[in-house]
Amino acid sequence: MYSYLQILVSLIVLVTCLGKSCAKKMSDCETLCGNVTIPFPFGSGSEHCYLNPYFQVTCDRQRVHDQVQHILFYGTITTNIHITDISLSTGEMEINKLISYDCYNASGQSKGFNGRLTLNNFRISTKNRLVAIGCDTYAYMEGTRGNESIGSGCITTCDSTNTITNGSCSGVGCCEITIPEGMSYFEVSLSSYDHHKDILGFDPCSYAFVIREDKFNFSSNLLRDLETVERMPMLLDWAIGNLTCDKANEENSTNFLCKGKSTCDKNYRGPGYRCQCLEGYEGNPYVTDGCTNINECDRGIHDCVHDCIDTEGSFNCSCGKGEGGTGCTKDQSLLNIVITGTLVAVILSFVLISWVYFRFKNHKDMMLREKFFRQNGGIMLQQRIRKEGNSHGQVEVIFTMEELKRATDNYDESKIIGKGGYGTVYKGVLSDNRIVAIKKSKLADQTRSQIDEFINEVVILSQINHRNVVKLIGCCLETEVPLLVYEFIPNGTLSDHIHKESKSMALTWDIRLRIATGTAGALSYLHCAASVPIIHRDIKPTNILLDDNYVAKVADFGASKLIPVDQIELETLVRGTLGYLDPEYLQTNQLIEKSDVYSFGVVLVELLTGRKALSFNKPEEERSVAKYFLSSLEDGRLFQVLDEHLQLKELPNEIMQVSRLAERCLRVKGIERPTMKEVTMELEGIMASMIQKHPWLQSSAKEEEGEHLLKQSAGNYIFTDGASGSSGTFDSICREISLSIPSGR
Repeated sequence: MYSYLQILVSLIVLVTCLGKSCAKKMSDCETLCGNVTIPFPFGSGSEHCYLNPYFQVTCDRQRVHDQVQHILFYGTITTNIHITDISLSTGEMEINKLISYDCYNASGQSKGFNGRLTLNNFRISTKNRLVAIGCDTYAYMEGTRGNESIGSGCITTCDSTNTITNGSCSGVGCCEITIPEGMSYFEVSLSSYDHHKDILGFDPCSYAFVIREDKFNFSSNLLRDLETVERMPMLLDWAIGNLTCDKANEENSTNFLCKGKSTCDKNYRGPGYRCQCLEGYEGNPYVTDGCTNINECDRGIHDCVHDCIDTEGSFNCSCGKGEGGTGCTKDQSLLNIVITGTLVAVILSFVLISWVYFRFKNHKDMMLREKFFRQNGGIMLQQRIRKEGNSHGQVEVIFTMEELKRATDNYDESKIIGKGGYGTVYKGVLSDNRIVAIKKSKLADQTRSQIDEFINEVVILSQINHRNVVKLIGCCLETEVPLLVYEFIPNGTLSDHIHKESKSMALTWDIRLRIATGTAGALSYLHCAASVPIIHRDIKPTNILLDDNYVAKVADFGASKLIPVDQIELETLVRGTLGYLDPEYLQTNQLIEKSDVYSFGVVLVELLTGRKALSFNKPEEERSVAKYFLSSLEDGRLFQVLDEHLQLKELPNEIMQVSRLAERCLRVKGIERPTMKEVTMELEGIMASMIQKHPWLQSSAKEEEGEHLLKQSAGNYIFTDGASGSSGTFDSICREISLSIPSGR
């Protein structure tokens, strides 16, 4: 009998608790860990203290030097995720996360650690930044967003602490990038280009960490101070479940938490939902009766002229003793008049503005096109064309904005054939049925000097007449950012053919060698035979196009620099693509023609190995294909790293020769690399040797004959050195003068 009575009492207590959410307020649930508040849906201790396992936290109490230290962990202590704050109003949780580091001594790498974070139901806030600290540092962040893998990174270099600016995190001693939205997992890894060899005295380690942006300020002291810092604060976004407000309420209204004086936050876009107290209430919106009335009168948050009377969720204003009534905040009749008059004025203004807009739209468009045409140097370009006449290779057409809109179906997304750091490329069909590629650069402020440089570049590039350089047909100056029109190359990029298995099988060794020779010839022409020398600055397989006969065409001069004939040494901000950048250029900001040689060396390695320049999913020693190739060549393991699609049974002498050439191109010091002229001559010699051994390659060689004759004639030009008065061949100046470029476009 006593047992039945116990069961009955327990059932009554259980039903009562369910009705009042008392399980969420039971006394055995911790609400504080040190100075960190633990609000429901989070909880510590018994299962009824938190909503579900995703919201479980654990308070660890450790005795340190006769004092109890409280640490709140997300999940259990084994997660090692320290919580320092939980916010109900913003749906954010601050945690302290371990720092990634990569340290070196005179013997090489001494220690390292890659920090990572895995979340099941929360997301990494976009209010964080990935920060890298060091003077020989490359930080890479790889993560997931749903089923999508994403990654990004940044580079920081410096020679001494004197070059570092406190408060600036733009690549000298410190760099930072934004965090992609919606990430639930990340891993931060570090690498070094030179193992901190020349900077061990003041910077033996590289560091990287994710940190909330409002709690980070860079200073040069961090190069040393971070040795004693273990964690950095970062923010997580949290919400309930993965359904929107309406879906969650519809599918599981019993467990839907936004009840009573709380409502679902419609401004939150998920995943999941968040609750907030109704206007006039405050407290915890995730528990029943958690939102309580705010007394606006006591707090002084009202606009009553006389007396304030607090009500549930709001307040009333009284006109004073004996007068009663409400609404004594202002003269309501005057307010209504003002509101009505304002609305009428707004409506009339809208009608008038709309009429003016549609009446003069065509006129405005025409004036805007004329403004951009003048602003972009259209008149200057026309004068240059008239002055220089219709010489061979001159700009064919200055296109109108409407012509290029028609050619691309108003820049329809289906016409996009490429995107890069400098803009978007569209496929277009002109009125004469010519197929062209139209490059639409990204928006940028342009000064007069930049306009002069652009006009000069258009004229110079239009005069380039080389079979291995994409031909510039014309331009359009009627848009805010000028558009460039190039010949269309139909067979895609070299990157597609190397790295896609369906295409790489067709790239036999003789075709690859022909592509390398053509590319080298184009760069040699740009360095030595163009009317004004040009450094491309972004040589990579995605910027080398192939026609139907696998003839290489160098493209994308968005990062290129024209070299003034009287300029010997200048400086520039680093531009280019990771994996192809000249390490000497990275360290000194001094751009030379040998920087293109280094990038070409990486392309040669990709042609030989079929691997990408950087592969972060491979072991550390194989991530950089250039470093892996050089170590394999030195250890006599070259055959093991060659592209399996070459289907080689032995190591041909030609491949060994090209490999040795690639090794010279990849030397760290630019002065030790060959010139592009020397590279071209050596590749042509290897091609000639192959043709003698294999006569069936003769037809391919004939395609290069015209270009070879052009290079021979270019090498016989005579120049006069204005400084010394001596003369020599144009080829010799390409071999002897080291060029550096100022910061530019």
